[in-house]
Amino acid sequence: MNTVLLPSGRAVPVLGQGTWGMGEVPSAKAAEVAALRLGMDLGMSLIDTAEMYGEGGAEEVVGEAIAGMRAEAFLVSKVYPHNADRRGVQAACERSLRRLGTDHLDLYLLHWRGAVPLAETLEAFEALKRAGKIRDFGVSNFDLDDLREAEGLPGGKHVAVNQVLYNLVRRGIEWDVRDWCRTRGMPVMAYSPLESSPSEQANMLGRPALQAVAARHDASAAQIALAWLLRQEGVVAIPKAVTPAHVRANRAALDIVLSADDLAELDRDFPPPPRRIPLELR
Repeated sequence: MNTVLLPSGRAVPVLGQGTWGMGEVPSAKAAEVAALRLGMDLGMSLIDTAEMYGEGGAEEVVGEAIAGMRAEAFLVSKVYPHNADRRGVQAACERSLRRLGTDHLDLYLLHWRGAVPLAETLEAFEALKRAGKIRDFGVSNFDLDDLREAEGLPGGKHVAVNQVLYNLVRRGIEWDVRDWCRTRGMPVMAYSPLESSPSEQANMLGRPALQAVAARHDASAAQIALAWLLRQEGVVAIPKAVTPAHVRANRAALDIVLSADDLAELDRDFPPPPRRIPLELR
């Protein structure tokens, strides 16, 4: 599995597994656990979750999936903004650790900006890191102004990752956020790499350029969309999958090599941003 380096020097797989929507339907839990375990067997050891997902249910699914495999897993979780004060971060992290069945997180993120001063959240993250509860910390859904503010605060230069909405349709971060992160050695973690709702996915995957490139590579449109992300320096993708076929298809996208002609065709159908636009969120 290819990796990127965090500012701390720790390696992160470029292709991981998302868990948004998991842990919400009890009858689906066994399939969700099996999908995550298969992904780990295929090298997708990065698993991204959050206390928000299923109000802890997704973390419980992940905890079951990594049982006996914790050493191989790279665990990412996220704290609610309303839990992001000094005491709240500590308590939220402890709850996440219990649900995950582990004594530490590899990466802990602020899910999005809220009312708690960012300096207080960073201070709490630093305390968790000193205590060995987390290895690294970062942010999610931060636009350029947020990133600049964080960089100027105590602990801000230790922000390891910015997790944002990024895919062929949502390319706004290419105007400034992606390159700002890249110059600081801060990976961008792309969530919803294949969009979210069925209608959004159909709009993306049905576009002519994506279909044409997929046909040339004997691949699916979804695999090409993932391959487009994975070819970029400093970008990590975290697609979700709950069936073995989908997990294997996501992993196979890592082996697709897009040509200059492929990339030019995709740019024509999915043009990069012509100007700065506000960060898109999900």
